Amino acid sequence: MPLSLLNKEQLQAARAPLGRNLIIASAGTGKTSTIVGRIAYLLQSGIDASKIMLLTFTNKASSEMIKRLESYFAKDVLKDIQAGTFHAIAYRYLKDNHKILLKQPKELKVLLRSIYNNRIFSDIGSSAPYKADYLYDLFSLYLNSYSGSFSDFIIKRSSDHEMYAPIYDDVFMEFMELKRQYNYASYDDLLILYRDKIKEDSMFFEEILVDEYQDTNYLQNSIIINTKSNSLFCVGDYDQSIYAFNGSDIGIIASFKDRFSDANVFSLTKNYRSSAKILDVANKVIANNPRIYPKHLEVLKDVKDSIVKLLEFSDTKDQYQSIARQIRDSKTKLIDTAIIFRNNTSSDYMEAALRELGISVRKKGGRSFFESKEISLFIDILNLFFNKHDMMAFVHILSIGNGIGESIAKDIYDCLINLGDGDIKRGLFYPKDIKKPYKNKVKNAQLGLFDDVFIEEDSARFNHSISKSFASHRLLSHPKLKLESAVFLDKFYNLFSVKYSNLDDLFKGIVNSDFFSVIKESLSINRTRNKYKSVQKEKIQEEKNNIDKKVSILYNLSKGYNDLGRFLNSITLNSAESSSGDGVNLLTIHASKGLEFDDVYVIDLMEGRFPNMKLVSKSGSLEEERRLFYVAATRAKYNIYFSYAHKDFAKNTNYIPSVFLREAGLIL
Repeated sequence: MPLSLLNKEQLQAARAPLGRNLIIASAGTGKTSTIVGRIAYLLQSGIDASKIMLLTFTNKASSEMIKRLESYFAKDVLKDIQAGTFHAIAYRYLKDNHKILLKQPKELKVLLRSIYNNRIFSDIGSSAPYKADYLYDLFSLYLNSYSGSFSDFIIKRSSDHEMYAPIYDDVFMEFMELKRQYNYASYDDLLILYRDKIKEDSMFFEEILVDEYQDTNYLQNSIIINTKSNSLFCVGDYDQSIYAFNGSDIGIIASFKDRFSDANVFSLTKNYRSSAKILDVANKVIANNPRIYPKHLEVLKDVKDSIVKLLEFSDTKDQYQSIARQIRDSKTKLIDTAIIFRNNTSSDYMEAALRELGISVRKKGGRSFFESKEISLFIDILNLFFNKHDMMAFVHILSIGNGIGESIAKDIYDCLINLGDGDIKRGLFYPKDIKKPYKNKVKNAQLGLFDDVFIEEDSARFNHSISKSFASHRLLSHPKLKLESAVFLDKFYNLFSVKYSNLDDLFKGIVNSDFFSVIKESLSINRTRNKYKSVQKEKIQEEKNNIDKKVSILYNLSKGYNDLGRFLNSITLNSAESSSGDGVNLLTIHASKGLEFDDVYVIDLMEGRFPNMKLVSKSGSLEEERRLFYVAATRAKYNIYFSYAHKDFAKNTNYIPSVFLREAGLIL
C-alpha cells in the first residue's frame, strides 16, 4: 500500500481526520507521495471514489498520481475520482450541458482588438492608454484576482488611468457580451461558469485535495469554497508561490489557520531530492523572505561530491557558448540536464549556442506546437467548419490574405452577417440583394459616438480573375480590397462550399485545398525572406515540408476523435502543457516547477534580469523574484551552476551580479 512507503511525517498527514488540513511541503519532501497516500487512506476508509476531488496544477500531475494508485486499486474504482486541473474538471462538468467553444488567449486578443479599434481615446493625459493586448492581460488578471468592478481594479492599479477607466469598462463589457453571443470561452470564463453552476448544484464531495495550494488565486479559491465538501486537504509551500502575474495570492495559504479555526497544519521536513550544499544556497536566499509557517529541512541525500559553482563571464555570448561546451563535454545525460532562465531572450540565445554545437534541445515554457502559425490557422479553419459563426476564427483566417488584415476581415464578417440575415453561411452562398452590404462603422471617442463614412466599390471589378460562382459577390464591394485579396477570398469560398462526411475527410479536404496551399505558400515565403533576405526556391520548399510535417502531427492527434467539437476543445485544454524536442531541457522557471534534474544551470543572474526589476516595478515584488530563485535552485539533485555576465553583447549593456548571488554567499 502507498501508506507503507511514507515516512512518519507524511503518514501523519495522510491519516489526518476529515476537516481542514494544510500540509506545508517544501521542495523535494515528497508531497506527491503524501497526496497519493491520502487518497489511498480515504479509499481504505470506505469513502467512495466519486466523492473525492483532486485538483492539480497540471493534468500530467493528476495522471501520475492516479497511475501510482493503480498498483493497489482497480482502474474501475479510480476512474471515478474527479482528478485534473481546475480547467479540466470544469470542462468535464460543463461540456455535455453547455455549448462552449474554448479559445486561446492569442485568438481572443484578435476579437478584443476588433472592439478596441473602434474606440478613439481623446484628452490624453500624463499616461497613454493601454494597448489592446495589454488590456486583455489586465482583463484576465482582474477576473482571477479581484471581486469589485473592472473600473475600480484599473484605478487601484494605476490612478494615471482613471480618465480611461470608463472606456476600458465599456470595451470589457462589449468583449464579454460578444463572447457570450458566440459561445466563446476563455480559460477564465470556463472557471467562472463552473463556479456559478456548482453553487446551484447538489454535487457533494467527502474531500477536496488541492496540490500547489500556494499558487491558488481568488477565482480558483472561490471554486474550492463553493464546492460542497466535508473536508479539505491542501498541500503547498509558501516559498514556491510564483504565479502572482496570474493573480495567485500567497495570502490564501498564509491565512488558512485564520479562515478555518479548526485547521490542522502539518509540515514535511525531510528533503529527498537535493544535496546539502544545494539546499544550503537555496535556504540562505529564501530566508530573506518573511517566514509564514515555521519549517526546518532535514537533508537525507548523502552526496559528498556535489557541486555548487558560480560561473562568471565577460559577456552574455561567452556565457551561453561556454555553458553549451560544458554540457557537450559533461558525462551527465542531456535529458538529466536543465538550463533554467528568467527571461525569454536568454532562451533564444542559449538555444542557438546549443544547436550550434549539435546539442538537441527540449523546450518548455516557450512557444508550443499549437501556437505555430500554420497550426493555429489550420485549427481555426476546423473551428469555422464546426461553428460557422466563429468570428474570431473567420478574422484570423482571412487576415492572412494579401491586403486584408484584421480590420477588413472583421468588416467582411459583418457584411456576411448582413447579407445572410444573421447567418454567415447564407450570406456567403445565398446573399440577399441589398444596396449597402457594408454598414457605416460607429467610432467611439471617449464614449462619444460618430460615424465613419464607408464608400463602396463595384463588386464586379475582379470577375475576370475569380470563379463564376463567386463573381460579383457583394462582399467584394469593400473599397480596400485588392485583386490578390479577391482571389484569396475566392479560394476561401470554394473550400467552404464543400460538405465533408467525417473528421478524417475534412482534414484531407483542407490539406489538399487551394486555400490552404495559398496559406502554406505565403507562410513559407515570409519565413525564407526573414531568414535568408532573398527568397530561395529550395528554402521555400523546405519550409513547406516543415508545415506538412506539423499538419501531419495534428492529423494523427485527431484520429482518436469522431466529434470535431470534442477534438477542438481537447487540444485547446492540453496545448498549454505541451513541449517539443529531445535533449537538454531549456526551461522557464515557471515551467521547471515540479521537475528535478541531476545538473542544473541557472543563467543570467544579473541585476535587472534576475531579479527582473521591470516586473518588480510593475506589479511584482522582490519577494516573488526570490521565490523564483528558490524554485530554480531546488530543481537540482546533484550539481548546480549559477552564471552571470558583466556585459550584454547584443545590447551593449553593463551589469552587476544579482542580489541573490550575494544573499547566497557566492560573492562578497
